[in-house]
Amino acid sequence: MSGIARRAAEAAKRASEVLGVASEEVRNEALFAMAAALRAERAFILEANERDMNAAREAGTKEGLLDRLMLDDARVEAMAASLESLAALPDPTGAVLEERTLYNDLKLTRVSVPLGVVAMVYEARPNVTVDAAGICVKSGNACVLRSGSLAIHSAVALGEVLQGALAQAGLPKDCVVVIDSTDRSVTDELFLLRDLVDVLIPRGGAGLIRHCVEHSLIPVIETGTGNCHIYIHESADLAEAYPIVLNAKTQRVGVCNACESVLVDRSIARTCLPELLRQLAAAKVRIHGDEVVGEVAAELDIPVEAATEEDWGTEYLDYEISIKCVEGLEEAIAHINRFGTKHSEAILAEDETAAHAFARRVDAAAVYINASTRFTDGGEFGLGAEIGISTQKLHVRGPFALEALTTYKYIIEGEGQVRA
Repeated sequence: MSGIARRAAEAAKRASEVLGVASEEVRNEALFAMAAALRAERAFILEANERDMNAAREAGTKEGLLDRLMLDDARVEAMAASLESLAALPDPTGAVLEERTLYNDLKLTRVSVPLGVVAMVYEARPNVTVDAAGICVKSGNACVLRSGSLAIHSAVALGEVLQGALAQAGLPKDCVVVIDSTDRSVTDELFLLRDLVDVLIPRGGAGLIRHCVEHSLIPVIETGTGNCHIYIHESADLAEAYPIVLNAKTQRVGVCNACESVLVDRSIARTCLPELLRQLAAAKVRIHGDEVVGEVAAELDIPVEAATEEDWGTEYLDYEISIKCVEGLEEAIAHINRFGTKHSEAILAEDETAAHAFARRVDAAAVYINASTRFTDGGEFGLGAEIGISTQKLHVRGPFALEALTTYKYIIEGEGQVRA
């Protein structure tokens, strides 16, 4: 092995010992310095991003992924502003979670503390570099960041800028370490460093997440993959349903909370589908549909591809969607629990009994009633910045914000007590 990952993790581990006990004031000053540095080095960052964009275009990368990769003045400013917003949030560390006196007069206090060193492996999203760095610094954790090859120039440039700001703020620059190698063996080496890294967070497609889960010795928190459904129940207000589906699919196609599949009650298919198909086609969405969808589309002269079993489980991350007719609530729930990724699912229904049965029985981190799936986000939930959306059940579920990057310790104060 090259040793690149170990050297990065060792540097982060040393830095974590300083950052983990730094005051809230020092950590917030570092966040403001990081924000100022992003603004000051905007041209340097955008030049690096343009190199990534050019390479991605030449490789034929999908439009949705190009959107994720692209940085411009507004997005750099948004990243800087997000760091300043983080500084305004309450300190997640040092909070007294529990305090009591035991039978033997020992005083027991449970206090929130940083996890230590957080490793992130992610794909073509430069903003994740800044989001992860900011959230980790705020929560007192050092981080080792491994970007996908498509965004490597952007990630390395951002890492350099952030490290300079950390040093300026009086913290070790290695509180944030960006691995500059695109060699996959470096990632596999990182997976073995349980002695240095406390948690691994993959953020990307199903293949990346599966690889991390199957090969990492470090505890993994899964995030990201979003095969999100909207189920249009027979009681739905269709005038409300169409804009919800369009928003969930097209507002930003390359994100994990975008809708990838629509289920329609067969009893309203002939009423619902014509306008739904027209609006999706007008938005230039490629449609994969079952037999009923195909029949309705043919009558309207709207192109629809015959959906396959694979389509029901596909996260397109593009202007593409699958549509299936179901016999009712039971089939819709069964379909979602089979093909969903436990991310965000929605029902559009005026029937409250059906809506709440759906909410209880669908296995997902976020379940919506009469709203777009696009709201699954730390900021939208009032949690502040997030490091991802957890689709698992242990440690954290849903938007993965500051508190989820802490654990706790017990502090026990005595006056000479010994156990009998």
